[in-house]
Amino acid sequence: MPRQATVNRETQETRIGVTVDLDGKGASRLQTGLPFLDHMLDQVARHGLIDLAVEAKGDLHVDAHHTVEDIGITLGQALARAVGDKKGIRRYGHAYVPLDEALSRVVVDLSGRPGLEYHVEFPRARIHDFDVDLVHEFFQGFVNHAQATLHVDCLRGRNAHHVAETVFKAFGRALRMALEPDTRLGEVVPSTKGSL
Repeated sequence: MPRQATVNRETQETRIGVTVDLDGKGASRLQTGLPFLDHMLDQVARHGLIDLAVEAKGDLHVDAHHTVEDIGITLGQALARAVGDKKGIRRYGHAYVPLDEALSRVVVDLSGRPGLEYHVEFPRARIHDFDVDLVHEFFQGFVNHAQATLHVDCLRGRNAHHVAETVFKAFGRALRMALEPDTRLGEVVPSTKGSL
């Protein structure tokens, strides 16, 4: 079965459409209205080998908060739908990714339980016109709706762009590992409970 999903979310603040193919080649089509976020989502697609399309229209005249959070929510919903019953996947994934002086680690468990441990300190408040506080909001929205546990740690970094990029690349790599089929499992759900 193809592991693909499309989810549309519409509120009075945003209109978001996300399509994912978990067995893709890392292609992306991104129109969020936020060029820096497009760049970060491209890292997730490319390094996660997930084909990802995101189209977002939000109240950017207010600020980017609603748009970024709702993209995280919609991406989480699309991933949860595409992965299905989670039979035969690895479930856990982790990655360390460096970029020059920056190093980040992301660990994910597609557990069916939302949880976020986020420990990222940025050396400045904005990257161009993007508020770095919104990185946390993106991941919080994602875990709440993907029903995943996620630990995000930047271990070091002096350049804010490098810090963000290592986080999103590591997130893509960790997802890729967690979503991979485990041939030894066959059609078994990787849990002693029998479901996730």
